[in-house]
Amino acid sequence: MEAVLKVTHLEVEHRTKKKSTPIVHGIDFEVMPGQCLGILGESGSGKSMSLKGVMGLLGADFTVKGEAMFQGENLIGKSKEQLRRIRGKKIGMILQNPMTCFDPLYRIGEQLAETYREHTDFKKAEILEKSVKILESMRINNPLEVLKKYPHQLSGGMLQRIMIGLAMSMEPELLIADEPTTAIDAITQYEIMKEFVRIKKESQTAMIFISHDLGVISAISDQVLVMNRGYAADKGTFAQIYENPQDAYTRLLVEKKKAVMNKYHQAIHRKGEVFV
Repeated sequence: MEAVLKVTHLEVEHRTKKKSTPIVHGIDFEVMPGQCLGILGESGSGKSMSLKGVMGLLGADFTVKGEAMFQGENLIGKSKEQLRRIRGKKIGMILQNPMTCFDPLYRIGEQLAETYREHTDFKKAEILEKSVKILESMRINNPLEVLKKYPHQLSGGMLQRIMIGLAMSMEPELLIADEPTTAIDAITQYEIMKEFVRIKKESQTAMIFISHDLGVISAISDQVLVMNRGYAADKGTFAQIYENPQDAYTRLLVEKKKAVMNKYHQAIHRKGEVFV
């Protein structure tokens, strides 16, 4: 089986007039059809920069080197316009703050329609039908009413579900989710994660899921890449990473997670106390 995306020796560097600062140091990773690669790391580890570099989402003051093979083509070196077309249709992207991904001046329905006009030959009636199906697939009630609303009239969780539904409706070969649960509350996070798990089970879409949360990564990932200060600190299945971490940084993440879980189990099993 061939990888949907195979990245080799990826380097990202930030340049100013006075100096150049390496951010990502020659990392390698790949993702297979129907599987999820989880990229784990704290803020500043380079995990989001890596994918933004591959997808051409960094500014002119960044230099990206290496190889990112997608369907026989190297994404690195392609023009902004070429990458924009690939991002819309073949590669879907879900970003961490849905409020910033929708234009506040336009209704939700108009923004969905713009995406379809750009990437399909759907007629007006087909676009409306498809837009309603997106909202229904994401379990959003009263879809026709929601399409008439502006982004500020909807919750962050609802906007995130709409974004996921839109990305998946384009039937991408690869879905990249960059901290998609960070800007929403814990209950909505749980619902959003259920949607990602459902997508993974029901489709052959490859997925890259970026997060700083070990628990979130454990729920969705087949393979895990741990990043620290721009380097690949650890690689393997989640079980391998959790049970036998090779890198000191990974061991620290795992120990923190185990400590939290141990305190939780001690609390709920403590004798003589009642928890409401």
